[in-house]
Amino acid sequence: MSEGGGVFVFGASGHGKVVIDAIERAGRHAVLFIYDDAAAKRGTELMGYPVVGDRTELLARRGEARQGIVAIGDNGIRWHVAQWLVENGCTLVAVIHPAADIAREVRIEAGTVVMAGCVVNSGTHVGRNAIINTGATVDHDCAVGDGAHIGPGAHICGHVVIGARTLIGAGTTVIPSVRIGADAVIGAGSTVLADVPDGARAGGTPCRLLA
Repeated sequence: MSEGGGVFVFGASGHGKVVIDAIERAGRHAVLFIYDDAAAKRGTELMGYPVVGDRTELLARRGEARQGIVAIGDNGIRWHVAQWLVENGCTLVAVIHPAADIAREVRIEAGTVVMAGCVVNSGTHVGRNAIINTGATVDHDCAVGDGAHIGPGAHICGHVVIGARTLIGAGTTVIPSVRIGADAVIGAGSTVLADVPDGARAGGTPCRLLA
């Protein structure tokens, strides 16, 4: 058995495949089984692991695995499921792909996944249940909020603050010291040069608020 014990993965999706691969390559935990709320997925397999059922089944099997990770790309749904799991006695684990480069003095909280090719530099704090997706970089002294998602290939410069459950689209660049509020969505390929308020939808180069 791996040093961190067995875990479940909640979410039988394409994102789930990438999370499972990161767990396997990191080697700290062993995947036991998959949960998903979609009834049609029960009895199927994902990456060779059985999809055993939904939240009801999870409660029935807590004795077999109480620790796991939510593998759902949608920020709001991932956050809701993660909160439900904690409220029902589960422990969430962080998963860091071995091909990610994590500097000294970086804090990565429970439930967060950092994918292959990422760089997270010194002084950065990544909150709970966040995603730092494939090839993204987060430079020094940043704060990435709970449930946020930094999309593939996005580049976050130093001293940036990203609010809870905010999505930074793939290939986006955020210049130093910008503050992006909670529950915002920044479109793919944007260049963020100024602060973005809570709940905003924004995109473009330079990034502007969208109607």
